[in-house]
Amino acid sequence: MSATVQTVGSHKKRDLPKHIVIWMVLGLELLPFYMMLQISFKDNTSFILNPWFPSNPVDWIWENWLFGIRLIGPYIANTVFVAVSATVATLFLALMGSYFFARYKMPFSGFLWSAFLLLMLMPGVANIVPLFTLLKNLNLLNTLWALIIVGVAGGQVFNIFVLRNFIEDLPKDLFEAAEMDGASHFQQMINIVVPMSGPIIGTLAILSFLGSWNDFLLPLIILRDQELFTLGVGLIYLDGEYVKQWGQIMAAFFVASIPLIIIFLFTMKLFVRGLSAGAVKG
Repeated sequence: MSATVQTVGSHKKRDLPKHIVIWMVLGLELLPFYMMLQISFKDNTSFILNPWFPSNPVDWIWENWLFGIRLIGPYIANTVFVAVSATVATLFLALMGSYFFARYKMPFSGFLWSAFLLLMLMPGVANIVPLFTLLKNLNLLNTLWALIIVGVAGGQVFNIFVLRNFIEDLPKDLFEAAEMDGASHFQQMINIVVPMSGPIIGTLAILSFLGSWNDFLLPLIILRDQELFTLGVGLIYLDGEYVKQWGQIMAAFFVASIPLIIIFLFTMKLFVRGLSAGAVKG
């Protein structure tokens, strides 16, 4: 018994440095979150006098949060509309494209696939000028539909690359049996590919949603009306005011982070499952 206790104690002592490092990393990661939260209840005077520690709860200024909710609410609605629409359309088109590349071998299909993959190497910033000109010619400037269309087009390469490799590893007998039963290609995709690729589709959905949610450069360039601003553009204009009300700014930032926190809490298991499934499938 004493030997077991000594062994456990030695393991704890050996693991202590690792635990300290982990807690230090967590502290550094959560420090901005803590600062944002405690500053959101202060005015500029309280912030200057006491920038590091929370103020007395009696002195908390809840009006900062009301200001943040009123300001950020329309921006969040626009961002959710763009992110959800772009994610759904991206995955639907990527499923069809990956099904085609995985199931059919036409002449020069290898060359077409290699040319398609070259798009992954092209930085999006390099296309910003011709993209702006194209959107202008299509009368899509200052519209949310421009963000959705560009987001759908830009997300195809990576999603098709991942899904194509996954679909290729699915048992061919399933598709042959479905064909013998008279199932169309669309029915095979819905009844075979989607159920068996659920975790990886969920992971790609999370990545696509976060990519659209965090998009900043394109909305900044093409949006002009304030009622159309997405979250990143709205927050940067708030930060660019001449007199910075730090309590209001931090409250708005905190409200803007709540949807991502909710998504992280409720989809982390699905995200990990998708990564594990992709690793097993190779």
